Amino acid sequence: MTDPMHHPRFHQDPYPSYAAIRSTCPVQPVPGPDGKVSYLITGYAEAKEALADARLSKDSAAFFAGKASRRRLHPAVARTMLASDPPQHTRLRALVTKAFTRGAVAGLRPFIAQATDTLLDRWPVGEPFDLVDALAAPLPVLVICELLGVPENERADVRRWSAELFAAGEPDVIDSASHAVAAYMTDLIARKRMDPGDCLLDRLIRTRDANDGLLSEDELVSLAVLLLVAGHESTTDFLADAALALLRHPAALDRLCGEPHEVPAALDELLRFDSPVSTATFRFTTQAVTLGGTDLPAGVPVLVALGAANRDPRRFPHPDRLDLDRDAAAHLGFGHGIHRCVGAPLARAEAEIALQAVLTRFPAIRLAMAPERLEWKRTRLLRGPASLPILV
Repeated sequence: MTDPMHHPRFHQDPYPSYAAIRSTCPVQPVPGPDGKVSYLITGYAEAKEALADARLSKDSAAFFAGKASRRRLHPAVARTMLASDPPQHTRLRALVTKAFTRGAVAGLRPFIAQATDTLLDRWPVGEPFDLVDALAAPLPVLVICELLGVPENERADVRRWSAELFAAGEPDVIDSASHAVAAYMTDLIARKRMDPGDCLLDRLIRTRDANDGLLSEDELVSLAVLLLVAGHESTTDFLADAALALLRHPAALDRLCGEPHEVPAALDELLRFDSPVSTATFRFTTQAVTLGGTDLPAGVPVLVALGAANRDPRRFPHPDRLDLDRDAAAHLGFGHGIHRCVGAPLARAEAEIALQAVLTRFPAIRLAMAPERLEWKRTRLLRGPASLPILV
């Protein structure tokens, strides 16, 4: 079969391609650009099973060891907690989990609300502007930089490097950005050691310096980079996708404009309907595995299409319909198993606060161009519009 990403309209709307694949078999081999085979999972039950299967490793360093590559991705980006298995993953995740509990996130809500209001105060009335540039991109950057203690005058660089790390089809740009952001975090850690504070990064530094066996210096830098990048790129797409879904469904938009307190309950359906993380991060089989009736040999990459799984009609009837009354809590938008997104409570808080503020202050919000003309990010990992022109 062919890779669905080769379809000319895949990035604009991948769901018809995924549905066609799933109807044949929810787990199928697909050829990569190098001719080597990966396995694509498009079914909900199969995706959930794969995400929790310990025989599917995330240790990309082990998979690519010995394989020739012209890439020069910095190790702090290439070998993050996301690209590890237990016990290393368990140890690293435990160091950051407390920062993202509901209670910890509650302490950030006033800052999120204030940052949102400041951004919305700048929105021009009566002329088109880009919601991504005016809200969806800067808000998560502000929040994660506040959490990590990144100085305000350095946040623009952080945002630029993070965007460049997801520059699909531009490996040199990605590699260069990986070195820039790793160098920046190394420098920031050194400055914080000289002038410590009490943000999350300061606490990780103290943990590192007090117990050398718990966290190495390379792991400290890598954790900081991961939190910085993963902490806002996917949330940017979450906000943009959710806003677009509502703008394309006037009844749902009118309902939430009239009852903005319903936004928290609507977030699961919005995440299910258009998942910001379209495909889970890299996995490969460490031994022969059978998933969805398909035999996968050892040593092959596995692509778990979360967006496809969330549109599986066997789990969510009429999956292409946005239904705010649907019980969508079982969606896989944040993943599943031990690698489920640790920052999910923070992402939900940002989306809740931002969407409530937008719908309350700008109930006449509407698209400024036909949705079919929107440009989408050309990456398999994340799904979101490159820009979202609106009018308020």
